[in-house]
Amino acid sequence: MLMPNTDRLARLHYMANGFRVLTPGDHVLCAVSGARIVLEDLRYWSAARQEAYASATLATEALSA
Repeated sequence: MLMPNTDRLARLHYMANGFRVLTPGDHVLCAVSGARIVLEDLRYWSAARQEAYASATLATEALSA
């Protein structure tokens, strides 16, 4: 029986046009706020920094620092 990946932190490899799942899970954490981001809602990340961001504002904040 397959177990759902509910409430498991995923490990991803971020690329320019997408990401690859290294460790299955249902969410990642925002590098700036620490907020939980469900993988289906993940829209912002940095391939160079290998970080995820919860919003465009947080991504801009992180990348301008």
